[in-house]
Amino acid sequence: MSRGKIEYVLFDMDGLLIDSERIYTEVTNNILAKYGKEMTWSIKAGLMGKPERDGALHLLSFFPDLPEHFTIDHYLDERRRGQDLLWPTVRPLPGALKLVAHLHKHKIPIAVATGSLRRNYVQKSAHLIDDLFGMFEGKVVCADDGLVAKGRGKPNPDIFLATARKMLGRDVGEGDDVAASVTDAQRAERRKGLVFEDAIPGMQAGKRAGMNVVWVPDAQLLAVDELSNGLTTLEQPDQTMKSLEDFAPEEWGLPPYESDPEVD
Repeated sequence: MSRGKIEYVLFDMDGLLIDSERIYTEVTNNILAKYGKEMTWSIKAGLMGKPERDGALHLLSFFPDLPEHFTIDHYLDERRRGQDLLWPTVRPLPGALKLVAHLHKHKIPIAVATGSLRRNYVQKSAHLIDDLFGMFEGKVVCADDGLVAKGRGKPNPDIFLATARKMLGRDVGEGDDVAASVTDAQRAERRKGLVFEDAIPGMQAGKRAGMNVVWVPDAQLLAVDELSNGLTTLEQPDQTMKSLEDFAPEEWGLPPYESDPEVD
């Protein structure tokens, strides 16, 4: 099945390339457990992919009876301390090493566009430079790098457009794909891009950017009934799969995998 001709690929990071979402969940629920609370998947689904403070605000809105001292800043400080201890334990998710290495080998332009803070990216990636992140050759955009205006995190398309423009030199313009300021040539350039995402806001951001999107959601995320609420027809992914292991590059006009033994 042919899905089009892709010339460059953009990756989200958390929950897509690495298993860092388990740490977000574990640390947050350890904090909430002190007050008899729990972040369920129906709550987590609404904060995945959001900027740090926006996600925290969404989370705490479900627990209005927490003690007065439990502010957003208190939560973020406590969460940061717990996460910093565990970031060095994150591992690549199935299929990530194989796909990134394959694209790098065939000189397909690739970059990471993550809502993670730069300090967190450094801690999550330091032990995986040789195996994974080094293949991006520094082409990584984080939420606080100054390339995306404050308050314009996912599901706004800005981070994917900025990454394509600044990291890969693609003339994709700025703004949603339907914006009058975007030229036909820039829309065509956007359609040459492929975004890999696991979170709903990220998937929306990729579609609003006018790019192709492969959605790789956690199985527990798919089980949340309210998933489709608020998604327009134009915000549906182009392909949905359980794992990056299921991706067939040739379907997108990319070089097929060789018959070499697979990389885990």
